[in-house]
Amino acid sequence: MALSGRTALLAAAGALVVGLLPGWGGILTVAVPLLAAVLFDLARAAPVRSLRVERSGATSVRLGEDAEITLTVTNPSGRPLRAELRDAWPPSSWRPGTSFAASRHRLTVPAGERRRLTTSLAPTRRGDHRPVRVTVRSHGPLGLAARQGSHAVPWTLRVLPPFTSRKHLPGKLARLRELDGRTTLLTRGEGTEFDSLRDYVPGDDVRSIDWRATARQSTVAVRTWRPERDRHLLLVLDTGRTSAGRVGDVPRLDAAMDAALLLTALASQAGDRVDLLAFDRVARTSVRGRTGGDVLPATVAAMARLEPALVETDTRAMAAAALATAPRRSLIVLFTGLDTAPVESGLLPVLPQLTHRHTVLVVAVADPRVAEMAAARGTVPGVYEAAAAAQHQAERERIGDRLRRLGVTVVEAGPEELPPAVADAYIALKAAGKL
Repeated sequence: MALSGRTALLAAAGALVVGLLPGWGGILTVAVPLLAAVLFDLARAAPVRSLRVERSGATSVRLGEDAEITLTVTNPSGRPLRAELRDAWPPSSWRPGTSFAASRHRLTVPAGERRRLTTSLAPTRRGDHRPVRVTVRSHGPLGLAARQGSHAVPWTLRVLPPFTSRKHLPGKLARLRELDGRTTLLTRGEGTEFDSLRDYVPGDDVRSIDWRATARQSTVAVRTWRPERDRHLLLVLDTGRTSAGRVGDVPRLDAAMDAALLLTALASQAGDRVDLLAFDRVARTSVRGRTGGDVLPATVAAMARLEPALVETDTRAMAAAALATAPRRSLIVLFTGLDTAPVESGLLPVLPQLTHRHTVLVVAVADPRVAEMAAARGTVPGVYEAAAAAQHQAERERIGDRLRRLGVTVVEAGPEELPPAVADAYIALKAAGKL
């Protein structure tokens, strides 16, 4: 039983009256009617345990968007329900400072009827969010006492990556259509197939001249090639400790996932097959064998529950897993860091295994703060920051040069610029026939 504020006020007033009345008679004069009123109010309050509470509404939402969850409260008793209800969710299910008001509702449900309440969630973290409990406090008609109880009403709201880079997709698709339809290649690459013959014009590569066709006609003919479809891409997300570092407001892993989603959407619409592998010491998730319109939703759902693991990535095991996932020639896109020690001790020794069979693209998230530090001047701390930034940039350039000498394409950019930069690298490789 819970006593309301009104009951406490009446009790205080009664105590004042008792103080003015002599002896036990005064106490009984106040206490007995008050106790009777409280017991009557409690008896008339609708029972809480017999309430039926059900959920419906959103089951998934993108990070940064709101989700509405509906509670249906049915009152099977013969007494009307006058209640306060709290729909408790984890703190990360709300924007900071909003959980207290947003989770509480007042409702009145007549006997034998039901009412619906809507809880609006605004998750601040990816992954699966589940409610804790639904607590109901049922008041009597006088508001002096209340019954309180809780119900477990299970539900799962999956919070997906935001995919903010989707805005770049139309422009990149237009470039792909131009590459595939309007513009043909004069130099054959590993990922191109014969398209057509046309007349030679000054500036064409002489290696593209088709001498047999030229011998059958009065003009010089050149072969043109177009990028092949149905190529295979394997996106490998390094979920080790370096992916937990924050760049601006987001972890490196989240910035890498946004770039991976844009590449997945672009490549799947270009007719290529895309698989996903997330790895640190073991495989955290994978998406394989999806095609067409199924691959992007599957990839988004697989990324929703990914979190950085605070362990050093086993690069050899990750390379072995990538080779097992991509048995034939593919484009392997490795989203990882370019920190000197992990690259020299882990990545560089295993890259020859990958480049021997596959085309490799290494993608890293750069910190825009480094560029700001490099431009700092005028103060002693600013000079030290500029020196540290210059040393950091020199190390990154050295590591990048070593990777390129192994035949690897390197893309490094800030969180905002990374997705379009990765898409441009994919289009360039496709145009060059290297897929």
